[in-house]
Parts: sequence; structure tokens; C-alpha cells
Amino acid sequence: MTLWATRMGAAPADEMMAFTASLHFDRRLAASDIEGSIAHVHGLEKAGIVTPEESAELVEALRRTGDELAESVFEFQPGDEDIHTAIERRVRELAGDVGAKLHSGRSRNDQVATALRLYAREQLTLIAGLALELQATLLRRAKEAGPSYMPGYTHLQRAQPVLLAHYLLAHGWALTRDVDRLFATLGRLNVSPLGAGALAGSSLPLDPDEVASTLAMPARFENSLDAVSDRDFVAEALFDIALIGVHLSRVGEEVALFSTEEFAFFRLDDAWATGSSMLPQKKNPDVAELARGKAGRLIGDLTGFLATLKGLPLAYNRDLQEDKEPFFDAVDQVSLALVAVEGLLGTVSFDVQRMQEAADSPNLVAVTLAEWLVARGVPFRHAHGIVAALVRESLERKVPLSELLEAHPSFGEDALELLEPGSGLARYTTAGGAGPEAVARQMERFESQLLIDRERLASWTS
Repeated sequence: MTLWATRMGAAPADEMMAFTASLHFDRRLAASDIEGSIAHVHGLEKAGIVTPEESAELVEALRRTGDELAESVFEFQPGDEDIHTAIERRVRELAGDVGAKLHSGRSRNDQVATALRLYAREQLTLIAGLALELQATLLRRAKEAGPSYMPGYTHLQRAQPVLLAHYLLAHGWALTRDVDRLFATLGRLNVSPLGAGALAGSSLPLDPDEVASTLAMPARFENSLDAVSDRDFVAEALFDIALIGVHLSRVGEEVALFSTEEFAFFRLDDAWATGSSMLPQKKNPDVAELARGKAGRLIGDLTGFLATLKGLPLAYNRDLQEDKEPFFDAVDQVSLALVAVEGLLGTVSFDVQRMQEAADSPNLVAVTLAEWLVARGVPFRHAHGIVAALVRESLERKVPLSELLEAHPSFGEDALELLEPGSGLARYTTAGGAGPEAVARQMERFESQLLIDRERLASWTS
């Protein structure tokens, strides 16, 4: 029997129940609902609505129900609309009339909102941990790269040489922002809606602040209407996850590109690649491609949910049931992707010789040549024009750039050292740049930030 069956004069139509039921996907909220319900019971006891003995009986029934669910021996019934209904029904079976007191002063509206916040808190901390593991792998590979360098690209055209470590840390810093966003979202979602009731609170002497403290939430809701209708935290979490997906997609795009024979900068580990069902020679970057492809799915979860929210009036509307499937899907997919990309980047090998040969093209030091002139008093726009003309002449006449530099009155032999392999890279000295000294300092800052974020994560998981 549903929680609202006594209001109706007829049993609900099977087709209506099939359309509205959410048990098939929201059962993953079981542990969170149990946690919220136990906190609610303690609040009922403190308010004198249940006796200490009744409270103990309710908590025991809730914990037993939680064990049954965890051990997959829980028997669901046709009237179980959702996991919350199923849990309360089982508690009433175990505790009898005492079980009927569980829902005192509580609505499914604030109950569901609480369970979802607790679940989101747990899952976002797990995602943050996976992102930190990927960052740690990027840091390890950056340290292993040492002085190795590669071409840096703009518009997919070779632009300037950069240290391989600098390239790897670029992806690491993007993840740092992702982790920071997750922590910010965690801070905003860690607010208890319990006590808001259906939309207006309760006439019972409940203490929402006490219940929030029991749930390790530093604050309770300020407005009961807002509390039961607020799903900002889901939208924020979906955005955070979608942007992680976009960053992983960029990694996937570059791994797929750089592992082609045309580039051949990266070599995929056999354990993190696939073959072809028809072409015997193939090694396919499926992990990279799926990381790229999953981003669209994550963006769809976000945009679909925002479309659900955009026209809803206060307070609770059944539309909000549609918050869970996109969130659950996003959590599942980004968790799988973070683990897979970590494995991919942790095992990929680099053809350092090929990368460095590509980065040693004289044309890639063009801006360094222009800055060499700037350091000698030439206005940058004039210097840019001089170097651009020399590069064009070198390409059109097929004359080595070194010969043109040596013969040019603005350069001469002194500038030829800039064309030596790796010499231009060593001149990048600005903070945050791609040169050896700057990257060494950057690596220290990245490692320090990683330690800070691990401590932040520990504060959420303790």
C-alpha cells in the first residue's frame, strides 16, 4: 500500500504506478535514506514525540532494513513506489505500531531532499578523490619526463617548444580547478532540509538545527519552501561533472591524435588499447575516444536537468523526481572515465626523440628570434615583421633559416645559437612558462596544491 492510499477511493491504476514509480533507479539512495531517517528519529526522541525505548526500536528496525538492503535480501512489494516508501513499509513490519511513528513531522519532500544531499555529498567526495589520483599520475609522469620536450600547438599548428612536463601539468591544473569546484559545491549542498516538511515546516516541537548537526551538516534550511524545491546542488554537481568530462575529452582527443602514425608521439600500452575485429595491424585508442564521447553524455545530463527545472513553481513538484537519473548517470560515467584515463596516462609511453625532433624545427623559435631583437631595442611589431619575412623566404626559396639569419644585418652569427636544439626552450623564464626553471617551480606548486586538496578531501571523508 502506498503512503497516500487512504486518501483515494480506488486503487491506483497499474499504468499510473508504472509511470510514476522510481524504485527501479532510486534504490541506490537506500543507505542515505536510512542515515537521514535515523537522524530524524533522534530528533523525534529529543522532541518527546517518541520515547527513548521507541527510538531505540525504530533505529534498530532501520538498521536491520539497511542490512537487508545491503545484503540484497530485502523483499520489495508491489506498493513500494520508491526506496523511501519501501524502507518505511519494512520498518512498520519490524516495529509494528511504533514504526508508524517514523514519519511524524516529516514529508517525503524533505526526506528525499535530505537523502539526495547525503548521497551527493558521498559521491562528490569520491569523484574528487578519483580526480586527485589522476592528478597524482600526471605529476608522476611529469617528474619522469625530466628535460624531454615536444611541440606546443595553437590551432593544431606547431607553435613553440614546451617541456613534456609542462604539457602534462597543463591537464593537471585543469583538474585542480575541477576539484576546487567540487569542494565549493559540497560546501553549498551540505545543508539539511529535514524539518521543512511538505513545504511549511511542522507544528511539532522539532529542532532542525539538532538534526543537521547529527547529519554532520553545519547548517539547516532557512526557508522551508526553498528547502523542498531546491535542486541547485544537483545542477551544480552536474555542471562540475560535465566540465570534468570536457577536460577528460580534451585529454582523449590529444591521446588519440598523438598516438596516430602521423604524429607517433605517444604509444599506447596494450592493456589500455583495443584491436580491430578485421584489421590485424590496428591498435585503437578506445579509452581516449570514449573519454571524448562521454563528455557529450555528461553535457546532456546537465542540460536536460536544467530544462526540467526551468519552469517549476514553488514548492515540490513531481518533476523533481527527474533529478536522480541524470545525476546517477553522471556520477557513474565520470567515475569510470577518471579511472580509465588515469590508467591510460599512467601507462602511455612517449617517443621523446620524435617529439623533440618535431620541436626542433627552426620555425618554432620564430617568436624567440623576435624577442631577441626586442631585447636589443627593436619594437616588437618591427621585429615580428623581420622574422616573418625571413621565415617566408626560407620556405619559398627552400633556404635554411640559419643562412638567412647569418646574412641578415639585424641578426648575424650571434643569433644562430637560438636555432640549436632546445636552446630556445631554455630562454622561457617567465613564471608559469614552459622553460626548465619555471616548470621546476610550477611542479613544486602543483605538488603542494595536491597535498592541500588531499587534506581538504580528508576533512570531508573523516
